[in-house]
Amino acid sequence: MLQRIKVNLEAVEAMLYFWMAASEKENVAEKFFYDVADMPGLSCAYDEEFNGESVRRALSAIKNREPFAGNKKELKFWNNNMWMMEDFEYTNAMASPVKKLNLDNLVGKLAQLEGANKYDEVEVIFSPLHSDEYIITGNKLVVNFFRVRPDFAGDKTYIGEIELNEYIEEKLKELINK
Repeated sequence: MLQRIKVNLEAVEAMLYFWMAASEKENVAEKFFYDVADMPGLSCAYDEEFNGESVRRALSAIKNREPFAGNKKELKFWNNNMWMMEDFEYTNAMASPVKKLNLDNLVGKLAQLEGANKYDEVEVIFSPLHSDEYIITGNKLVVNFFRVRPDFAGDKTYIGEIELNEYIEEKLKELINK
């Protein structure tokens, strides 16, 4: 029976560091790129077009300020990462609500659903993906951090047109029903 919803921000935290370091022309070790590429939030998106080497190449090109050539998914990933470094105020406005996210109130609701007994714990991972809005794999919901949209006027956060908590609840229901 579902007892816990874990929020995993490992990839987002790592990338916040990278975006700041790269924008300030600090040296970022090559090992960092391999470590990021191995994180579950990114590796679950790997297929024949996008893999750990895609992540490493894109981040290395950003760090070294080199042109980047790749397939559609690789270019989208590279472009999204470049975009994060253009406006840190906006990037931080995206990260702040995700860092404060508390999903404890959803445990009771989701535990009532048929199929909720499959997992004791589900994990919501925020990760900088290429084009997928979200990925469900096993007991994990991976949400594309690049799709987080703060609303400065209303003090809410959205993914698409759906408020963040509502969006996560909807996708966790989908995960449980799979």
